[in-house]
Amino acid sequence: MKSGPSLCVFPSWTGNPYLNLMNLAPRAAGYQLIQRSAYESLLKTLVVLGDGDVLHVHWTAPIAQAAHSHRAAARRVRAVETALEDARRRGVRIVWTVHNRLPHELVHPAAERDLYGVLAGAADLIHVMAPSTAELVADVVALPPEKVVQIPHPSYLGVYDSDVSREEARQSFDLSPDDRAVLFLGQIRPYKGIDLLLEAAASARDSDGRRPVLLLAGSASPESIAQFDDLKPAGLRIVTSFESVPDADVARWYRAADIAVFPYRAILNSGSLHLAATMEVPAVLPGLPHLREQFGDQPWVSFFDVADPVRSLAELLSDGGLTQGVEASDFERFNEGISPWTVSLAYRDALRELSTTTTD
Repeated sequence: MKSGPSLCVFPSWTGNPYLNLMNLAPRAAGYQLIQRSAYESLLKTLVVLGDGDVLHVHWTAPIAQAAHSHRAAARRVRAVETALEDARRRGVRIVWTVHNRLPHELVHPAAERDLYGVLAGAADLIHVMAPSTAELVADVVALPPEKVVQIPHPSYLGVYDSDVSREEARQSFDLSPDDRAVLFLGQIRPYKGIDLLLEAAASARDSDGRRPVLLLAGSASPESIAQFDDLKPAGLRIVTSFESVPDADVARWYRAADIAVFPYRAILNSGSLHLAATMEVPAVLPGLPHLREQFGDQPWVSFFDVADPVRSLAELLSDGGLTQGVEASDFERFNEGISPWTVSLAYRDALRELSTTTTD
């Protein structure tokens, strides 16, 4: 395979399935992948990138939010701004994916807003997944429309394949045929609304008066685990695993579930929703306008009222007919146009188009 330009992905973690999927086609096309995850290593790598190479910035938190003070965060933003300017003068192309409206754990808000402005100005291409991204971040940063390219979030087809059946999966959790299993799988962090889900599940009852069974899995800090222990309702059966679920075990959790609930307080893009679709498990999302617009025509997606989340979630979890009529073909239609290879090819094509343009 012919060696191509360097593609520096920041921050990049080897086990991140989204990044692995997106980089499939660029790797096959000969891009030389450079993976960096720390602020210092980003600056060092920017110095050696040259004409035709690409820096792709994904999540921004490791830059300003990892600083020990507001002043240090501001210095980091200025250093990145200078490094990007120097790199662009050498012909390096800059890509920025807007994953979040702002980082979820926001420590230095002023510096982060400045950083967004720096990236919007320096980027040759701004990648968005949700159609309403520019509007949703407008109070934080103005995204130049001529730079914005929409490439959807891929499905996870082929990533988490497993031979486990639904019956085997439910038996592994000691679930009876009558148990309604409600799944939350993902990093357990405050903005994800686990407290809302616990309170709602505690008051939910099916037509026979039974409570649902919660399946709760994902990496959690000691503080998040302590918060969970304080909020855990009495009499509610909860199966927990407070660690990252191995890829080989993800399908077991999903195939045991009747429904997946994502009680987020804030969300722009959700890989968890796409994972639920891949696993053919109906999902519940917050009823935010942009989510209703994007996913409202999917029969396997339901929405809770963000103005009254606990009551609304409890009603949905009590509704035995909520997922009635949902069929495998509904998930197939959703996943059809966003296979990992299809989406990665669109990303590769966007990178190739950059190579035909000149930097300012």
